Amino acid sequence: MDDDKPITEQAMDTITTAVEATKDAAVTAVKKVKKAAKKVAKKVAPKKASKKKAKKAAKKATKKTSKKAAKKSSKKAAKKTAKKATKKAAKKAAKSKKKAKKAKR
Repeated sequence: MDDDKPITEQAMDTITTAVEATKDAAVTAVKKVKKAAKKVAKKVAPKKASKKKAKKAAKKATKKTSKKAAKKSSKKAAKKTAKKATKKAAKKAAKSKKKAKKAKR
């Protein structure tokens, strides 16, 4: 330490130097962390993309199966209603036949 400079000035110089050193250390640390993060991102990125693709494919498959199921159920429902309608029509026809027979007598 200089004996010519007052103690407060010497302390300020020391503090300033420490702050600059800390700042430089922080900047280099941030740079290193960013670099490492980029490396990791490069390694992980393809996996993420494949996950996205898998998700999309699953969504597509789900959509297809739900469409198929909807088609099947609508076909079943149509068949059921058709069957019911034919049965009703047959019953009505039988009733009208009976009425016609009764009316003839």
